Amino acid sequence: MSLMSIIPAFPELFLTLIILILLIFGVFQKEDTSDDQIRAAKITTWLTTASLIFTIFMLLNLGVNNSIIFSGMFINDSFSIFCKILILGSGISSIIISRDFLERHSIAKFEYPILIMFSILGMMVMVSANDLISMYLGLEMQSLSLYILAAFRRDDERSVEAGLKYFVLGALASGMLLYGSSLIYGFTGTTNFQNLTESLTLAINTDTHLGLILGLVFILSGLCFKISAVPFHMWTPDVYEGAPTPVTAFFSVAPKIAALALIMRIMFGPFGGLQAEWNQIIIFISIASMLVGALAAINQKNIKRLMAYSSISHTGYALIGVAVGTEVGVQSVLVFLTIYIVMNIGTFSCILSMRVKDKMLENINDLAGLGETHPKLALSFTIFLFSLAGIPPLAGFAGKFVIFMGAISAKFYVLAIIGVLSSVISAFYYLRIVKIIYFDPSNENIEPNIERGIGIVVTISAIVTVLFLFYPTPIFTHASIAAASLLNGS
Repeated sequence: MSLMSIIPAFPELFLTLIILILLIFGVFQKEDTSDDQIRAAKITTWLTTASLIFTIFMLLNLGVNNSIIFSGMFINDSFSIFCKILILGSGISSIIISRDFLERHSIAKFEYPILIMFSILGMMVMVSANDLISMYLGLEMQSLSLYILAAFRRDDERSVEAGLKYFVLGALASGMLLYGSSLIYGFTGTTNFQNLTESLTLAINTDTHLGLILGLVFILSGLCFKISAVPFHMWTPDVYEGAPTPVTAFFSVAPKIAALALIMRIMFGPFGGLQAEWNQIIIFISIASMLVGALAAINQKNIKRLMAYSSISHTGYALIGVAVGTEVGVQSVLVFLTIYIVMNIGTFSCILSMRVKDKMLENINDLAGLGETHPKLALSFTIFLFSLAGIPPLAGFAGKFVIFMGAISAKFYVLAIIGVLSSVISAFYYLRIVKIIYFDPSNENIEPNIERGIGIVVTISAIVTVLFLFYPTPIFTHASIAAASLLNGS
């Protein structure tokens, strides 16, 4: 294999090399005192951030030619590049907002940013997977890192419990996905997506049809666990609550992008001929996720658990675009995910900025009077909450609008109506937080700690959220190109 033939995989190979170098660097750093640990963590953090930024630069300048390499296991196209940039942006933001939290809780270790980078590498492999084997390899590479990150605070029982729950249920989901893959291989004799497309086309009218559908159901079940879609969402509230808050912020965005991208690549690729079958599953999961996420969040008192159910609900919205099954549907999902990243990272940055009695803010009622005592932070938080609720003219409105219009254009009227009703229900608990912030009497419990990195992320996220609707063209254009690349190979 020549050097030129592996150029499409240069970003992944670069990250692999950097991870190995940083591991060696970290091992040989002196960590006799807490100051030594913090110094090693800071150096690793900045090197990791710089590497991820450089990886985005590589992706933007790589050139797209729908290359398939490594014996058909890896594909590089506009769709994969778009999703990889979203994943890398999520990772960079998560690392930046985590630094102060890690230092305050004495868990600032050089392994943390490396684990983030390692999980991102797995996600990038998932997005570019063109074979069931490379798909599983990327998914497990991502998952193993996330299990460790969830339990990163080893002295915190909730964090350890979150990691254990995520590991046990994640292993079950991986087993289901692997079993489904083995069924598909058993009935078709191949794991390559291009070959599967041909084999499934021939097998649809034969006796193997039922076995293929069963394999597809198992694969879809495993992937729906990764995006915390109902009924595979049971781990989400507990893990979001127990994991360190910066890890929760990362969980809420990057793994969802990778898994949703993989679902779209598989469903519209090798299983495109079975769309009539899998579309029913996607519609059910979408409706269930929207309703469960909206209704279950109403009585939540913990802000991280509320964000977990918000995440489940937003997964349901994204799946509407997948159910549509057209180029417009895929474009709407990509636009929605882009906006969702900005809103969610901004929201978690605000949460990370607030402390109550030297502990991270978690109780929603502790936000009382924030608008009076810390008006700038309250304004930023309100912007993100309004955007999550889908109130115009903020970015969240644009994200939901394109999803619902995509459903209407494909005559999925019931999905669009349920989506709108779910959005109205969810607006209740977002607006309740705003009411607590501005109208409840202040208890002056909150001690704001807006570290420089968090301040930058909050400011950029707020600006994008407010101004997106005035200049949405670049995102829509690139999302359209990515969607065409996935469905038409162009």
